[in-house]
Amino acid sequence: MIEIQGDLLEGGGQIVRTTLALSALTGKPVFITKIREKRPNPGLQAQHFIAAKALAALCNAETNDLTVGSLQLTFIPHDRAGGRFTFDVGTAGSIPLILQALMPATAYAPAPLELEITGGTDVRWSPSIDYVRLTQLPLLGKMGYEATVRVRRRGHYPKGGGNVYITTTPPRILKAVCWINRGELIDIEGVSHCVGLPSHVAQRQASAAKEKLRLAGFGNVNVAIETFPPNQDPHVAPGSGITLIAKFASGGILGADSLGERGKPAESVGEAAALKLLEELKTESPLDKHMGDMIVPYMAVAEGRSEVRVSEITNHTLTNIRVAELMTGVKFNVEGELHTPGKIAVDGIALKT
Repeated sequence: MIEIQGDLLEGGGQIVRTTLALSALTGKPVFITKIREKRPNPGLQAQHFIAAKALAALCNAETNDLTVGSLQLTFIPHDRAGGRFTFDVGTAGSIPLILQALMPATAYAPAPLELEITGGTDVRWSPSIDYVRLTQLPLLGKMGYEATVRVRRRGHYPKGGGNVYITTTPPRILKAVCWINRGELIDIEGVSHCVGLPSHVAQRQASAAKEKLRLAGFGNVNVAIETFPPNQDPHVAPGSGITLIAKFASGGILGADSLGERGKPAESVGEAAALKLLEELKTESPLDKHMGDMIVPYMAVAEGRSEVRVSEITNHTLTNIRVAELMTGVKFNVEGELHTPGKIAVDGIALKT
């Protein structure tokens, strides 16, 4: 059994998600200690609990100490399963973060999977569900990962209630990727949404983002607007947000998002997303800093040598790399300093279904 210390490097919930995802994939049992020990609310929180419970269902795992607040967790995977599964976070806990744990395992399920998850689709300290749809899934598709995400209902803090439906078709094997140069910019697009609020909120977010990008020299930007008439709005809590992406000839994609908050003008929300994207564009990298850590588990199990250049080497990136090394036995090569652009390379283990 592999022991992973939950306080290594970044010391957050990402260690739990990545460890369990790779445990489910490789069939290696794990014992995680010191889970989020140094955080103000240490131990497993609702979203970590649901992610672990969901992964246990996907690979028929035995678990010990799987309770909210637990500082340790034993996870013993068995056979991976296909079929249909339903999970409810019960709070505004992030569905995109739960998917970070589930998606690697679904890539190697023995049969297609259908997942329905209820929780938060657009919440703080997490990628938006549109980032998953527009950035993460298209990039993983280049590796052979096939999945679709359908947002049936948005979920915002504090009530959550968002509902997302995911279908996956497992590949035989994941392919290595090489994204070092990003090539010509193809286009910039995005989605601006609001629920339980006047429709002009989403329009103003989009207009502000497009204007900020225009002033920076990017004038051709298409932002889709997603709103609901008051009498047809199924959402349980008001909220808004905008996600922007930049696509490149190499296949690289940069993503950036911003969430609305009480008292925060819609224009500020749109401008914040545009400024984040502009910062990513300055780095000349084909992958943004968030995708830089998300892609690590897939690179570790893919067939062949993967090489990617990311806009920033973050603590999350280095933490995911260390967990992937401990769980799979690979050795990553990282060029670049913390909080600067860098290159990540690894020879994957060529895991097969």
